[in-house]
Amino acid sequence: MIVVPVDVPGRPYDVVVGDGARHHLAAVLPPGVSRVAVVTQSGIGVDVDPGVEHQVFPIGDGEAAKCLATVEDLCRQWARWGLTRGDAVVAVGGGVVTDVAGFAAAVYHRGVPVVFVPTTLLGQIDAAIGGKTGVNLPEGKNLVGAFWQPSAVLCDTSVLATLPRREVRNGFGELAKYHFLGLDDDGGATTVDDPELPTKVAACVAIKAAVVAADEREAGQRALLNYGHTLGHALEVEGAYDLRHGEAVAIGLVFAARLARALGRIDDDGVTRHDTLVARYDLPTTLPAGADVARLVELMGRDKKAVDGLTFVLDGPEGPEVVRGVDPGVVTAVLGEMP
Repeated sequence: MIVVPVDVPGRPYDVVVGDGARHHLAAVLPPGVSRVAVVTQSGIGVDVDPGVEHQVFPIGDGEAAKCLATVEDLCRQWARWGLTRGDAVVAVGGGVVTDVAGFAAAVYHRGVPVVFVPTTLLGQIDAAIGGKTGVNLPEGKNLVGAFWQPSAVLCDTSVLATLPRREVRNGFGELAKYHFLGLDDDGGATTVDDPELPTKVAACVAIKAAVVAADEREAGQRALLNYGHTLGHALEVEGAYDLRHGEAVAIGLVFAARLARALGRIDDDGVTRHDTLVARYDLPTTLPAGADVARLVELMGRDKKAVDGLTFVLDGPEGPEVVRGVDPGVVTAVLGEMP
């Protein structure tokens, strides 16, 4: 097993990575926990044993379940079951499950401990790490949430072998992002049965852990983890395109490189580097057919980072950084020139 510490001030915890990591659940529960609410989805098919009394609380499938109604339903079920502040929640599933269960744990009794057992590549390298929880509104993704650090994260890489190919690509969209935030250019795994996959997952976790420890509440550096996400989230919110999160982020990375070039931050070689790396993971590099550019610009203006006009994470001479107040006309022109 590989253990990656996340040294968040006041709430440090470990991420355990490797085949069979979920079987360490009982050992990572906070002392004194006597009941565990296990939140999952019907199609996950991954069992856990917390070693204490527990009950499974399934939520709906898909992004539609990532809403306030699901959080209310969970909290009411926990209240009827008798879950207390001294008990714990365990989230078993992908990013939807960890986001929803984490947020519900953050607000139930004003905060109960939560342990994440992410079952997707996307969840293991990104969604379950860092304590950002939340749900969507019709107006945008992740607009309601809380920072609530887990007590531990168990990344059992053995469960990734059962993922459909497209779900693996979904994770590769986030993994591609980490290449620009510190992961070596030649370090990407290409298949879920790569013998070094646990090492790759742990490398991504370590990069995110370092950023989160330095900036838990996204006051500055943590926003870099949203590289490629401004357009990516807009594509997801629009809902008219058949795109998974990682696929949308991949398009966002390609766009961000072109926007950075238009602003004089990188040259043609920098754009080519982004295109080549995204294509390596068999990810999309073009806007969906018929994409409404004006609508995408409008949605990007609602992004959480957009506190001073259109805001993006863009590559530059010193690497990616947050760039605020980007001219909407430039954004529109670059989108119009996208392949």
